[in-house]
Amino acid sequence: MKKFILGAAMAAALAVPASAGSYSKTIYQFSNDVIIVSCFRGPWKDVIWDRPNSNFIDSLIKIGYDYPTSHAIAERVCRDDWLVGNEDGMKQEMIRIYRESPEFRKR
Repeated sequence: MKKFILGAAMAAALAVPASAGSYSKTIYQFSNDVIIVSCFRGPWKDVIWDRPNSNFIDSLIKIGYDYPTSHAIAERVCRDDWLVGNEDGMKQEMIRIYRESPEFRKR
């Protein structure tokens, strides 16, 4: 009986984070460059679990940023508490970053 209760508790604990989490995904195009803004969002409005998904970082690398810069940009956008649930805000922030940092892109 103890094994059954322990197994049920473990299954419930593993299922809660998967169902509680969400992510936002938005695609922006700047001339020929496409940026996919994709962030894992935790179950709360507070910025706790928020992290960039790999396709966000990969899209920044494709347009010419190196990995450390891509990761820093993606972390900045995904962990900004003003941008949680604000797709237009994420778009404006990515436009600002894209336009203000051409020296960091390799092309």
